[in-house]
Amino acid sequence: MTVIRNAEARRSETPSGVMTTFASPTQGGASRSVWRVDAQPGAAGPVHDFDVEQVWTWIVGGATVELGGESFTVAAGDTVIMPARTVRQVSADAEAGYTAVVTAAAGARAMSADGADYGVPAWIA
Repeated sequence: MTVIRNAEARRSETPSGVMTTFASPTQGGASRSVWRVDAQPGAAGPVHDFDVEQVWTWIVGGATVELGGESFTVAAGDTVIMPARTVRQVSADAEAGYTAVVTAAAGARAMSADGADYGVPAWIA
């Protein structure tokens, strides 16, 4: 059994949010990655894709999720299953921002909308 203490959680910051890794192959040896995303009001993540499914659950606030050409408004308590190889963008609520917990297979690779490989993000590694 591995216990990862809060003080040991890895934090990665991007222009669109702060990702806190709870478990990953390099954070406790997990076969799945689990992380929290904290996005400030109005922040928008990049238009991108992943090679694996991701599951997002919003804990606080809300967002607009553009996924595969569709748009969804989500709030605390909502979950979105984002299929692999489906272009997406997550934009935080303009007033509340959001906090979400996300999971994906270890080693998930990010890609641009046109398929250019960005590699494995730090919060998934």
